[in-house]
Amino acid sequence: MEADGFVRRRRMTAETTGSDTGVAGASAGAEVRWFGGRFWGVSESIVGSLSPRIGGEAEVQTVDFIRSAQDAETEDSEPDYEGLPQGASTSTHMLAGAVAGIMEHCLMFPIDCVKTRMQSLQPDPAARYRNVMDALRRIVATEGVWRPMRGLNATAVGAGPAHALYFASYEKLKKTLSDVIHPGANSHLANGAAGCVATLLHDAAMNPAEVVKQRMQMYNSPYRGVLDCVRAICQKEGPAAFYRSYTTQLTMNVPFQALHFMTYEYLQEKFNPHRTYNPSSHMLSGALAGAIAAAATTPLDVCKTLLNTQESLALSSLPSGQGPSKGQGAHRHISGLAHAFRTVYRLGGLQGFFKGVQARVIYQMPSTAISWSVYEFFKYGLTKHQHNKRRAQHMEAEI
Repeated sequence: MEADGFVRRRRMTAETTGSDTGVAGASAGAEVRWFGGRFWGVSESIVGSLSPRIGGEAEVQTVDFIRSAQDAETEDSEPDYEGLPQGASTSTHMLAGAVAGIMEHCLMFPIDCVKTRMQSLQPDPAARYRNVMDALRRIVATEGVWRPMRGLNATAVGAGPAHALYFASYEKLKKTLSDVIHPGANSHLANGAAGCVATLLHDAAMNPAEVVKQRMQMYNSPYRGVLDCVRAICQKEGPAAFYRSYTTQLTMNVPFQALHFMTYEYLQEKFNPHRTYNPSSHMLSGALAGAIAAAATTPLDVCKTLLNTQESLALSSLPSGQGPSKGQGAHRHISGLAHAFRTVYRLGGLQGFFKGVQARVIYQMPSTAISWSVYEFFKYGLTKHQHNKRRAQHMEAEI
């Protein structure tokens, strides 16, 4: 009974505090309890198997947390948010990252389809669009309401494991490098370096899905479905075609992600200096970081799209002896970043490197906002769920 009364007093203390940190903690707790009541009931056994016990420091903190009601009364907020994930297992970061990646790509997929088409160097006359909304309207009107979603299944399959590796490696390396470079404090250099390494793993898993997705997004795509596209690429171009743009993808994504993570962490220091769970700051920081990084790396994204799609009209406009594969028209391939740069400049000039920049920024702003918001929510929710479960078990053992 005394333990029950103590738990109720702690909950009332956390929910009635007037400080900013307490408000953020109570708001986060309300969100987790409302949404989590549905999510945890289904996934509790999965989370339990994926996420082993957090030992050592977490248990000491738990014992200290419940040692007396008098100490508890002096605490005016829930446990520090950033203090929780530090003890989280790698599988917690992977699960949160996978959910965030799938939601990000699925929700923003129609805009991604428009971006791919607007980056076309030699578009079909029926596929020339004035802006993003004009493109969406015409695609739906002329090709059907589901046409902007072609290739979504390939993206979902690739995004889960890619983002699981991405966020788990980032969190691990960020903490390790920060302890070396700037012990006890946040290091922008460590954030950027961790983002670069995380990109290597992410792109290795995601590149084949990107190739299939972008070929199915193009106007008059000849493929009936994802499997047909994979089979055709393997037969005509070989398995290496799935990684033809990998070096370009890395050349684009390494500076993109370095700028993205450094901007996000910098903005978090400004908008959320106490580093509590704050959905609005995660969303705003993610959106601004994504927009800045996207605009700066658009020229490389245009080259990546050309390498992935091997756009037929662009290939047919090249001289017959161009490129590593001699021959005519469809038998030639654009291969390598330097070749892609020359082709973009020859066909579109300097403006060609910024084709689709509007769609890219419009895509990346909500995309990174969704990704960070969902990731931080699930990271907070999963870890706090485990934290509370262990605390309840310990209290039962004490009783």
